[in-house]
Amino acid sequence: MSFFEGVELLKKDKARGKRKLSGADKREARTGLAFLSPWIIGFLLFYLLPMIASFVFSLYDFNPAVPDQAKFIGFENWQRALVIDEEVRLSFFRTIHFMAISLPITLSFTLFLAVLMNSEHVIGKNIYRTLFYMPTMIPLVAGVLVWNGVLNEQTGWINVIIERLTGIEAVGTNGLRWLADPKLVYYAYTMFGLWGVGNGMIIFLAGLQGVPTEIYEAAQIDGAGWWRRLFRITVPLITPVIFYQLVLSVIASLQYFLAPFVLNDGTGFPEGMTRFYMVYFYKQSFSFFNMGYGATLAWLMFLVALVLTAILFGTAKYWVYYASEER
Repeated sequence: MSFFEGVELLKKDKARGKRKLSGADKREARTGLAFLSPWIIGFLLFYLLPMIASFVFSLYDFNPAVPDQAKFIGFENWQRALVIDEEVRLSFFRTIHFMAISLPITLSFTLFLAVLMNSEHVIGKNIYRTLFYMPTMIPLVAGVLVWNGVLNEQTGWINVIIERLTGIEAVGTNGLRWLADPKLVYYAYTMFGLWGVGNGMIIFLAGLQGVPTEIYEAAQIDGAGWWRRLFRITVPLITPVIFYQLVLSVIASLQYFLAPFVLNDGTGFPEGMTRFYMVYFYKQSFSFFNMGYGATLAWLMFLVALVLTAILFGTAKYWVYYASEER
């Protein structure tokens, strides 16, 4: 059989494989589209069209206070953000620096809490789970202001406890100035996040409770200790949950904004260390009304988040284990 005859046979098989939809199939398809239509309409109106509009704005010198004076400037905003404006690069590296500190601590602490709340040796687990989840119900601004008092160098109880337990001078101007010391401020902001890990704890807890107990029993019979069971059984089997939390945490870290804005009004205190990328974006867009340039910064962050997420998904096959997947 020649090559062309084989192609013709494939075309005939494909044509025979197609069948005309029956009336019931068409009704089922229409019903499915009807149920999907609210999401489709919402996506088009509130996601896709605003994204297209923001990209168009990035090509203009646009001030929302005087929209009739908008001027098309092409890719000058992009050139300014990528080449000219040094603060874009600095604010991005500050964000990555903070993420490198905060992300491992927060994920590890959240997993530790979930493992602790899943232990059969803990009495009153439901009470503790509720207590750890409760801070997530407090408005974020209120939580930041509470921690501003907790970490105060003069009266904050964190410094008082450290000084009384260790004898280190922690209280006062010569003590630990968590929110005013460039070397400590990222750890202070990480504490803000640790207070609200209730959502992540619940997700990890759901993953832990999905691990088959017979695997633990078999490992215990073979003499595996608690640490060995944790790192050889628990962690590998919940890697899909860890991956999910990791992706969300990376995106949330790139968008970190609330704490530095509430505490310092986006000034970057101390020494510019808290002028993160989203703070700079907010200042350009809503303080200086450079909406065209702000749209460019928003698109740059979207592209960075897209690339990092793609890298995470690309590397997931090397460390994320799915029970139904053949290796």
